[in-house]
Amino acid sequence: MARATRSPRSTSTGPGRTNRRSRASARTSSPATPVPAEIAEEERASVPVWQRGLHLTRRALVMVVVVVALAISFGTSLRVYLTQQHDLAVAEQEIRERSAQIADLQSELDRWNDPDYIRAQARERLGWVMPGETGYRVVGEDGKPLGGGVVISSEQTLAAGEHDPVWWDRLWGSVQTADAPTRKVTTP
Repeated sequence: MARATRSPRSTSTGPGRTNRRSRASARTSSPATPVPAEIAEEERASVPVWQRGLHLTRRALVMVVVVVALAISFGTSLRVYLTQQHDLAVAEQEIRERSAQIADLQSELDRWNDPDYIRAQARERLGWVMPGETGYRVVGEDGKPLGGGVVISSEQTLAAGEHDPVWWDRLWGSVQTADAPTRKVTTP
């Protein structure tokens, strides 16, 4: 009943549509010999793909271009992201190192604020004693003191035959230094 109610227009063939009856009749009426299109397809199948060339539709070509553009865009963004992550990790490591250094300096400052620590350092480094105490220094066989204490030594040694500069040589060196000072650059 539904076929009877259809308009004649719905049974007609349009562009890209074929009539079912005409398709079935075309199958039965096809000759046994191959059609030239089938021959061309068989010949193309026997030729390797690399010799035939790559056939792309416009849609596929546009899709490839879009995918490549997106890959380049995301690639540069990914590179920037990874660089920033590396810089952030380096900065965090520097912060941890500086925080540890600050903690060490703070603990040393706290120790120096303790009067007992100051007394111990004065005894050990300078050989000082408290009023009323008697200080002793143990001397080894070579005549040098044994144990703790600060030994002041000069980093500069005089060559053989030279003597320590007298006060007027030091004064003249001071004047020459004042005339041509050297600038020391310190890094924070």
